[in-house]
Amino acid sequence: MDSSKYQKYFSTDGFWLKLKKGAKKAGSKVIYSGLLLFYAVESPKTPLRAKVQIYGALGYLILPLDLLPDLLPIVGYVDDLSALGLALASVARSIDDDVKRKAKNKLRDFLGDDVMNSKDIIDIDGQLVEQKEKESESDEHGVK
Repeated sequence: MDSSKYQKYFSTDGFWLKLKKGAKKAGSKVIYSGLLLFYAVESPKTPLRAKVQIYGALGYLILPLDLLPDLLPIVGYVDDLSALGLALASVARSIDDDVKRKAKNKLRDFLGDDVMNSKDIIDIDGQLVEQKEKESESDEHGVK
């Protein structure tokens, strides 16, 4: 998926409006992924190349009429989650502990304390660790 064409749809206000309106319907996986990307793009440690990918994925999330319209129950956010997941995998190195902390604090605001123990959140954190390990191994072997 070429996320660069969705960059123009990203705005901070649009992002927060989307999350506030659809947090419960979208689910913890979509919301947490979006928050991780949002706080990574705000981080001065995140390289410009990664920010471009993030803006594209967040723009796709905000866009109401995408491949599967978000108004459709359950399946409406599957494509958004795919776009967010691809972006997370490619920018995992930019997701540090500070980004995770901010994302989790905001996720609690949206969905309550119980969400922190959900399988979805644990899975995403595990996937980020795996992706960082793969990137480190590639760097050690000179593979880009």
